Amino acid sequence: MSKKQTVAEVLWEMLVAAGVKRCYGIVGDAMNPIMDALRGFPEIEFIHVRNEEAGTFAANAESFVTGGPVAVCGTSGPGATHLVNGLFDALHERVPTIAIAGDVDSTVIGSGVVEEVDTNVAYLSCTLSRARIENPWQAGPAFRSAIDRAITERGPVLLSIPGDVAAMEYQGAPVRVTPQQSGEPVLVPSQTELQALADAINSAEKVTIFGGDGCRGAGELVVELAKKINAPVGYSWRGKAALEGDNPNDVGMSGLLGWGACYKAMHEADALLMLGTDWPFTTFYPSDVETYQVDTVPGHLGRHAPNLTQGFVGDVGDTIAALLPLIEAKTDRKFLDTCLKKTDKDVKRLNHYVERGPKMSPIRPEYLAATLNELADDDAAFTVDTGTAYIWSARYIKIGPKRSLFASASWASMANAMPNAMGIQLAQPDRQVIALCGDGGISMLLGELITIAERQLPVKLFVLHNNKLDFVNIEFQEAGLRPFGTDLWNPDFSRVADAIGLKGVRLDDPGTVRETVQEALDHDGPVLVDAMVDPNALAMPPHVNKQMVSRFGFSEMKQIMHGEGGNVVKNVEKNIDLI
Repeated sequence: MSKKQTVAEVLWEMLVAAGVKRCYGIVGDAMNPIMDALRGFPEIEFIHVRNEEAGTFAANAESFVTGGPVAVCGTSGPGATHLVNGLFDALHERVPTIAIAGDVDSTVIGSGVVEEVDTNVAYLSCTLSRARIENPWQAGPAFRSAIDRAITERGPVLLSIPGDVAAMEYQGAPVRVTPQQSGEPVLVPSQTELQALADAINSAEKVTIFGGDGCRGAGELVVELAKKINAPVGYSWRGKAALEGDNPNDVGMSGLLGWGACYKAMHEADALLMLGTDWPFTTFYPSDVETYQVDTVPGHLGRHAPNLTQGFVGDVGDTIAALLPLIEAKTDRKFLDTCLKKTDKDVKRLNHYVERGPKMSPIRPEYLAATLNELADDDAAFTVDTGTAYIWSARYIKIGPKRSLFASASWASMANAMPNAMGIQLAQPDRQVIALCGDGGISMLLGELITIAERQLPVKLFVLHNNKLDFVNIEFQEAGLRPFGTDLWNPDFSRVADAIGLKGVRLDDPGTVRETVQEALDHDGPVLVDAMVDPNALAMPPHVNKQMVSRFGFSEMKQIMHGEGGNVVKNVEKNIDLI
């Protein structure tokens, strides 16, 4: 740290040392002295977004694919509070996002002036730590503490800095950031616990593995364990990247997104081994199966699994490496083969509308997603909006060892896919980046098309245009309710894209899907494909219980009674092969 630096200069110097490459945000009043200091640090690129929330989504995705910290910023009051939703996303996705909020002058803090926000209260739930810098003496240690927590604990932190303090000369002792901190120490249960887990696995006749994002980097070890004990392997959406590719024991996913025999494998096992997942959908867990969970976060153990027998604090890869020598090989494949056979049958069912896709109008979203999967690069990065895009990605976008997949998976915010794609493309400019967007999602942050056009980021945006909040529509029906407030009035998104400076393509002919997708992927600049997909395409889960059937039927009956029988007829006509 050099002598006679301003507080803002100390901040940027420490962020450079921590490995920050970009800061996303919008400048203004209290942020101006902070941004003026950034001129002296060309190592950090400023990305001027149109909405601070979008900037945080972009930063989160960049951090996910690079593993490094990323900065976001917004000025005092409303500019900074626009960051909040994205910071919640960073907290749930466990990425080190460092938020810099401008603050009112230090001389008027606490007086209730325009744009004053008590940052310790306003950001309490969405950040790991918050520091309000009220004088130039406290800045260095506060900056270091926040940066260290973001990196080592993998989550968002907030630094709130009044403009007048940012411009002051730093008065504290020199503070150095050590960028080599990874937050990934070797973490293994005790030998006694490992033996207890091994005994449980060895004594169970049928073991099922269910993995999540904690299996990232440990996929090969998980598959090695699965092969040794002939265990079916299912996974959450976040576990796809680690466990879907090159896995002969793959039985798919459970839950409303699910496919394959994962639900069956979880419920018919003698022991369920949960690895690196805090899957929150409790109604899909078995209630009478011995369940064992491995996770780096102690608070995740048993938080959602209703029948947890024993939890173990440990990294998945480190734990399995230590566990494998204690595991006895199983020779009976009957349970595994039964689950694999059911998975194959379900995949054929899911491919029904893929195979018929070229002749079905409107375009089936299953066909579009499967075509994207087939034509995309082997190392493509996919981002996905919350909604039915999430379901189609779960079932039709296959993630091998080189591909990546990112969404607001644990926070489930709308409008994330497009800004997520921006962040990944900026961090990895030579990579093919594909966003599968909902029409509701892309319209919520439509202004970021300007950011994409300004920089000509070669992202490929595919909009599932069905003129409704489709997933919410399904939620209404699954709950036995008559859908309300789910219709959307949309423009022709391809013309909007053209007007802004992207290549816009209107896709409404199922016979040209493959050709259009290939041309979009081959284009050397940004493309938005406005795909008019069938609004009545129904995403059926692999396991449907009597209660779900009853509620769905009740919703259909309500619609008929209110003169909306046409909707019910279309649902049946368009999905008769799946019902």
